[in-house]
Amino acid sequence: MRKRARSDEGAPSGDVYEWFRRGSALLAGGHPGAAQQLLSRAAAAEPGSAAIRESLARAQFDAGSYAAALESFREVALADPSDDYAQFGWGLAAARTGDFEESAVHLALAVAMRPDAAHYRAALRQTRATLKARAGGFGTVGAEQQQDQQDEKHHQDE
Repeated sequence: MRKRARSDEGAPSGDVYEWFRRGSALLAGGHPGAAQQLLSRAAAAEPGSAAIRESLARAQFDAGSYAAALESFREVALADPSDDYAQFGWGLAAARTGDFEESAVHLALAVAMRPDAAHYRAALRQTRATLKARAGGFGTVGAEQQQDQQDEKHHQDE
């Protein structure tokens, strides 16, 4: 991952690894737009790097570029279908773009891979509730909480 950057006009200084490190630091520091700029360059220089692509997807998502984040998470997940976080990100980004059917598929995969991840289960419940509401099936008050309790009990029994 230590390729030297070409001397493009306007290119940031350093090599791909430095772009990745700086972009990750910007993302962690709450600057997803700036992170997206650096990580996009790093991903273009190292298209096969899952770590760069995942960080780029996170930056895109946090910057509100949901369609771009969906594509980046999809690339990571297609390269490694067992990557639960990529499936989770794909599901969240799909929900943000309004594709709740696709969201439910990928969030369910993430939950199946990591049933202990409460935030994965919460996102899947939200997506399923949205699908149900859009279909006109509002259900009973408290049904989601009952399902949560059953899921938690099942998880503890394992």
